[in-house]
Amino acid sequence: MSVTKQKIALFDLDHTLIPMDSDYEWGEFTIAEGWCDSTDFKRRNTEFFDQYRAGTLDIHDYVRFATQAICQQGATKSIAAHARFMGAVVQKAIKKQALDLVKGHRDAGSEVVIVTATNEFVTRPIAAAFGVEHLIAVELARGADDWFTGEIKGTPSFREGKVMRVESWLAGRGLGWDDIETTFYTDSMNDLALLQKATHPVATNPDERLRALAEARGWRILDLF
Repeated sequence: MSVTKQKIALFDLDHTLIPMDSDYEWGEFTIAEGWCDSTDFKRRNTEFFDQYRAGTLDIHDYVRFATQAICQQGATKSIAAHARFMGAVVQKAIKKQALDLVKGHRDAGSEVVIVTATNEFVTRPIAAAFGVEHLIAVELARGADDWFTGEIKGTPSFREGKVMRVESWLAGRGLGWDDIETTFYTDSMNDLALLQKATHPVATNPDERLRALAEARGWRILDLF
């Protein structure tokens, strides 16, 4: 007798569900707010992005850099600024086809989870805009004032860490990989470990390297945007 497995749809966020890098755009927004020096921020951000594409990024160094502004500005200013960011930038970037893709999985009975290497401060309101409750993002450590310190809490959801974080999320529900049927959408070769774990890997808006790999392995390719 076959056992029906629970269906779970896993989505990367940046360049997968939204046609932009939310961390980068948040950085640009903080420059416009006058929180960062434009020249220095853009130079360092470009260096980190090149490292990300090359697969050499130190995620801890990057998160310290990316969260420096909100650590300095504090909770009240940062949360208010992010609300403006959502209205000015993110909402305009959320496309109907992405909303429909998420809704289709939900309507089919799948649990929907966003799994992103971008930090929780930037991404939780974006997940909420998609109606997605379950977010696996880079968690940020908090200090004595209950605000972010710039350090990462626990395992970052980056590269192989995404597999570990999904496994932990499943274990919290009494599930393992053998109990589920997973579809995973991502644009990035950095997510190869989780693509290889998924029942149905989907190269979504893939770059040249991931597109070539998907074609070689017979994975589905989805050009959402």
